[in-house]
Amino acid sequence: MSGGNYYYGDNVNMYGGQGNQGIVKNQVGGGAGPDPALVAALAELHRLIAELRAQVPAPSAQLLDESLPALSPDTAVPAQERHRALMAIAGIAATVGAVGQPVAEAVRAVIGMIGG
Repeated sequence: MSGGNYYYGDNVNMYGGQGNQGIVKNQVGGGAGPDPALVAALAELHRLIAELRAQVPAPSAQLLDESLPALSPDTAVPAQERHRALMAIAGIAATVGAVGQPVAEAVRAVIGMIGG
């Protein structure tokens, strides 16, 4: 076989000198999956939210419930939707004072991990 190009890993080709952007991701397999530290942090956040839920008014509990699907590490959630859910949870945690402090800290940790 002559002239065959085989790429493993990332491949970047640039033609011209302006406006170049993009990268071809040639990853073998489905990727490494979600970061185990992020998965653990999200699990802890879910646990803390369940505890907080019992201590907030019904409308706040409903908002917590509505925010949980965006915090699943198993589904592809748009970054903006995940950030919006984290901010809603942090807002509820902040309004209830000391009771919400562990949730607020867990939200900060997750945001630090996802770079938001």
